[in-house]
Amino acid sequence: MAAQTGPTEEDNVNTVRLVLLGLAAGENPDSITERLAEFQSRDNSFPAEVLLELAAEAISESGATKGEPIEYEGIRERYLPEYEFRGKSQQHKSHYALTAAAMIRAGIYPDLLDEGYWWGIEDMWRYAFYALLAYARAAADRTGRSLEEVATALSEHRGLKPAPKAT
Repeated sequence: MAAQTGPTEEDNVNTVRLVLLGLAAGENPDSITERLAEFQSRDNSFPAEVLLELAAEAISESGATKGEPIEYEGIRERYLPEYEFRGKSQQHKSHYALTAAAMIRAGIYPDLLDEGYWWGIEDMWRYAFYALLAYARAAADRTGRSLEEVATALSEHRGLKPAPKAT
């Protein structure tokens, strides 16, 4: 029997659960990224592709359309103010993740491995998470809901139920 070489469906589900249920519970995004680092695998775009798909779903949740788009200019400053993207490399990685999510939402799947090849695919997942966070916050802003409510809606679309709150 051949050894498993890539992420399993269980890895995909666990990534979605970690991110969406964490955001729905109001967990600090930095805490989520610390735990997400455990899923990252060398020379593989996982979990970036899962996170970009979630970011695309967040764009849909925002109600963005061609006539009522999410304004891209200043998106990081508006929706990721606690993160600083310094230098051309970080700016490019962030831009790529934000536009890749929009491509996925439009039905065009980007070549993540080719893009990540020159800048090191190892941290693509981190920028994909930032894209998800930005678009989920944009969805919250555009719909008058909280980030937690948007994350809950996204998790319910995926069939996940939030953990019961402790009393």
